[in-house]
Amino acid sequence: MEASVDRIADPWGGRTPYARGAAWPVRTDTHLAPGTTTDEVDRWVQTASLLHSNGDAMDIAVRDGRIVGVRGRAADRVNRGRLGPKDLFGWQANASPDRLTSPLLRDGRRLVPCDWDTAMGRIAARSKELLDKRGPGSIGFYTSGQLFLEEYYTLAVLARAGIGTNHLDGNTRLCTATAGEALKESFGCDGQPGSFTDVDHADTLALFGHNMAETQPVLWMRVLDRLDGADPPRLICVDPRPTRVARRADVHLAPRPGTNVALLNALLHEIIRTDRVDGEFIGAHTVGFEELRRRVASCTPEWASAICDVPAAAISEAAGLLGSAERLLSTVLQGVYQSHQATAAAVQVNNLHLIRGMLGRPGAGVLQMNGQPTAQNTRECGADGDLPGFRNWQNDRHVADLARVWNVEPSAIPHYAPPTHAMQIFRYAEQGSLRMLWISGTNPAVSLPELGRIRSVLAQDRLFTVVQDLFLTETAQLADVVLPAATWGEKTGTFTNADRTVHLSEKAVDPPGDARPDLAIFLDYARRMDFRDKDGGPLITWDGPQEAFEAWKRCSAGRPCDYTGITYDKLRGGSGIQWPCDETRPEGTERLYTDGISWAHPDVCESYGKDLVTGASVEVVEYRSLNPDGKAVIKAAEYRPAHEEPSQEYPLQLTTGRTLYHFHTRTKTGRVPQLNAAAPEVWVELSAADASARGLAEGDLVDVTTPRGSLRGTLRITGIREGLLFVPFHYGYWDTAEGYGPSGEGPGRAANETTVTDWDPASKQPLFKTAAARLTLVRRGDGVPAPAPTTTASAPARPDGIRPTEGGPDARATQSTDVPRGDSTPDEAARP
Repeated sequence: MEASVDRIADPWGGRTPYARGAAWPVRTDTHLAPGTTTDEVDRWVQTASLLHSNGDAMDIAVRDGRIVGVRGRAADRVNRGRLGPKDLFGWQANASPDRLTSPLLRDGRRLVPCDWDTAMGRIAARSKELLDKRGPGSIGFYTSGQLFLEEYYTLAVLARAGIGTNHLDGNTRLCTATAGEALKESFGCDGQPGSFTDVDHADTLALFGHNMAETQPVLWMRVLDRLDGADPPRLICVDPRPTRVARRADVHLAPRPGTNVALLNALLHEIIRTDRVDGEFIGAHTVGFEELRRRVASCTPEWASAICDVPAAAISEAAGLLGSAERLLSTVLQGVYQSHQATAAAVQVNNLHLIRGMLGRPGAGVLQMNGQPTAQNTRECGADGDLPGFRNWQNDRHVADLARVWNVEPSAIPHYAPPTHAMQIFRYAEQGSLRMLWISGTNPAVSLPELGRIRSVLAQDRLFTVVQDLFLTETAQLADVVLPAATWGEKTGTFTNADRTVHLSEKAVDPPGDARPDLAIFLDYARRMDFRDKDGGPLITWDGPQEAFEAWKRCSAGRPCDYTGITYDKLRGGSGIQWPCDETRPEGTERLYTDGISWAHPDVCESYGKDLVTGASVEVVEYRSLNPDGKAVIKAAEYRPAHEEPSQEYPLQLTTGRTLYHFHTRTKTGRVPQLNAAAPEVWVELSAADASARGLAEGDLVDVTTPRGSLRGTLRITGIREGLLFVPFHYGYWDTAEGYGPSGEGPGRAANETTVTDWDPASKQPLFKTAAARLTLVRRGDGVPAPAPTTTASAPARPDGIRPTEGGPDARATQSTDVPRGDSTPDEAARP
């Protein structure tokens, strides 16, 4: 059966209901350029989505050397053929006429074209000069969550063992650092315990700060199909906005931002009070339960209600669902991660599963979700946080083992302190100790907090800035050297999604002009720097993506993220494969911890943990004393108020976030007609009660001001909780006359003009959810509504007179429940 659907108006498409324990039915989604039929496609090239962390497998349609569409892969375990709006339409950004096609060098106030040899020669010369005069600490790298595994690993080797700098981090610090840290705190090591297939088996789903409908729309399709099938799961939603998830939830808790720890402690209190804990699991697999019991003893629903502004009865009702679940799947994302107690709150979700024994069984698991498509790879490869292969920087044997893999002396790998996090890297650049910053695949001039400060850091004459990207972003406009990069569909590599599924993405077409794959750029740099191992041989011995993947496999061997059983050939044609995958698990591993907590032992763990209040690293002696046998650690936390609370001057709370139709700073989705038309300009969300109290109406132009700065947007009246403002963070300046920042005539439109330079003490993830703000009317809207989608959490409280969001004929995609010719079902693909 086949149907044509406007996937802007109906982002999740039609339903294929299924019962608990059954397989999720196949539904293949396809979108081709207008006038193109499947018979006219020359070839289909395998890949997966690069615009979120779900890892939706797809094929790229190629005709006459150009990308002309995409089709979901029915054989894949992750999406079974389904695609979200960004998957269906995002490929058009590749062909944008303003792609960078040659390197650029700064000449005074201008960037002028040059050849690759000139650009790379300039970078290598400055690197050598700084190493000679100021040492490796003068050079830093800030990368992305959108490159491929092979590129991150190469970058990690050249930065850590080539340059010898500790200053390497990714923009994944902004979105998934807490996921990794929370997993390390509880299980000793990164790695998602659960699997997307747990949705098929769960009787209860709990989404904590996770607007799944907009951030992982295909995973939400899976949940919707379960909700519409027989024996549907019960759904709990924790979110201050009226998301699509909230509207389908059995219990919706909308706490004040910054109070997640109080809410979670009350839920834990109720579960323990009603004796709905799994004592056998706790005794066999955990340490720390008695401390948790003591810590939450006074955290009643009434106590939490006074802090969170959530009815105590609703907290008790949610605790009742969590406590009575037989198969509980929890997911966590930015509503928890981007707060002042981010790790403490995320760890309490882990605690919930540990005390209930909800791990390692179908339908019983935790997904500390990622925000970006390759965020997992930055963490695995050591391009964000710890050392490659989840090795522990405090464990000398781990450092020595990594030195063996790289054939360098252990002293060549900096491990005198935790790897420097992104916010500290920019602080070093501001102070002047860091003199060269290489930024690849990210746009900090829009995405980091307190943008006025970030622009001043990047614009310093003494800082030599290299930017490697597809477009002349706000950040690139401030660079000394700009390198044109190839992207998804133009290069080959692998990446790993939020449930550890590894996909192969093959090159479909050539990049524009002289643009190069990021791997080729890093390899060119390594050759020019002549990095050597301890025997005088080349430090980096590979020349292409497949060789780089094989090198990574050697680094991952025996570690939790073991890739040694995966090959490019094995990834071709069928489904993605979940790590760990080795000789004993040749088909991969669906769930971790099916037989105990295996990576928390002091000898093998990735981390000994941190103090959740100060962020200070726990020493090995303390960890061994606490956890000599390597069990999961139940770590209690005390609620602490947010650092910036509303005041008379700033009476509202401000939170920022995503919308379904855009990705990050719109450098790609802003160039896609269907996606950009759905959400073309920034808006500000406010509750109807707050709007009425201020005499404001839908469509009014307003300024949002915090102690850092202001932004200007159009007002959307929604069902958001009272006292709260929401602003999407996607909008910058590349498509304005100003180019990289606000004009001198008024506030800008970037949300991060207003956010605070502050971070969670353990994960170092910046705070985007808790700021104090005020709202000022600039101009009446005169009945013209805000440019916000009506299909999402931004839906108007009163839709009267507001035109529904639609995509029109160019946004139609076909969805078919038939398996495409030559393809296989997920079950067939899984057969040996």
